[in-house]
Amino acid sequence: MAQVRTWVGLDVHAAKVVAAIADAESGELAVQRMGGATEQVAEFCAGLPAPVRVAYEAGPTGFGLARALAARGIGCTVAAPGKIERPATDRIKTDRRDAERLVRLLMIGGLHAVRVPTPAEEAMRDLVRAREDVRGDLMRARHRVGKLLLRHDLRFEGNNWTQRHLDWLGRVELPEPVAQSVLLDGIGAIDALLVRRESLESQMASLVEGSPWEQQVAHLRCLRGIDTLSALGLCAEVGDFERFARPAQLMSYLGLVPSEDSSGERRRQGSITKSGSRHARRLLVEAAWHYRRVPRKGTVLRRRRRDSPRLSARSHGRPSSVCTAAGCGSTPSAASGAPSARSPSHGSWPASAGRSRQPTEPTKHCLAQEAAGSALRAAHPRCRYEQPLCGDARS
Repeated sequence: MAQVRTWVGLDVHAAKVVAAIADAESGELAVQRMGGATEQVAEFCAGLPAPVRVAYEAGPTGFGLARALAARGIGCTVAAPGKIERPATDRIKTDRRDAERLVRLLMIGGLHAVRVPTPAEEAMRDLVRAREDVRGDLMRARHRVGKLLLRHDLRFEGNNWTQRHLDWLGRVELPEPVAQSVLLDGIGAIDALLVRRESLESQMASLVEGSPWEQQVAHLRCLRGIDTLSALGLCAEVGDFERFARPAQLMSYLGLVPSEDSSGERRRQGSITKSGSRHARRLLVEAAWHYRRVPRKGTVLRRRRRDSPRLSARSHGRPSSVCTAAGCGSTPSAASGAPSARSPSHGSWPASAGRSRQPTEPTKHCLAQEAAGSALRAAHPRCRYEQPLCGDARS
């Protein structure tokens, strides 16, 4: 790679951009302010003495600037904001100081770059997150209606939001006309959200066929607790599974490894770091709940595994390890329905009596780690499998 002549750190906002420019030959550091238009910033960087290397923090402005710079042949690093080092005693924060800190860290290789998705990947991720937002809105709308009825001492005997419950809601009449109008407005909001959710889910399902993740989605659906929407959500949030050579790297990327505060002879581990995508982490934790039951191959799961490709183009003609990782290989244990050594284990669930086995948080997170490892094994068969971390914070 050619020696970099100009280093640029950009503090990007919606309305303005502050650029700190360091000349590698003279050592001069200059600051330039400009508007927030992407093309204006890209043209400014392209006009600097080449070769040019640029860095800016990932934020609400997205990845359009990184793509515009790449189209002009300028190397760009989109830095993860949460991993930028800042002095603990630094109490002065300005746009200029942020830009200067970025250019200094860029020059010494002290920035953690995030992967820039393709426009198609970013559009799919927006669709997945829009569906996730609707899911949260629907949950809150249902809670508001339920608490309104509870304040009027109205209770439904049975499971909420079933057809019987909806029929019961249609017959509820509150004594106050204003309260009745509030109830009808809440029910109408729920109906509208259900229509929006159904529309988004049908659009997501229709986009799988012919997409870059079609094979990965088919493989991920071989795992228990993961269907089309969950598989597509994982693909959209993770992006390129082949970035991770080991499951431990994916677990660390999703924030499923324990935090640690060790010094000298003392080693102390805490709760999981919760870095990375919250949506992907929730999907894996929900999938882990399916392993509280004894593993069986139902009709739907058997059909998914039968229809999933058994040969991978990346395995060079050898039988793919995808189905083995998903627990659907031809080994005796897999054929008998026993959990595979490479899939989340039912034995990790607490052996308490009764159907409602409530695990501790570490147990759920350990199962989520196993689910992440199985997902990586299914989506990226060439990765090197390891036993789940559970108590180890390797990355």
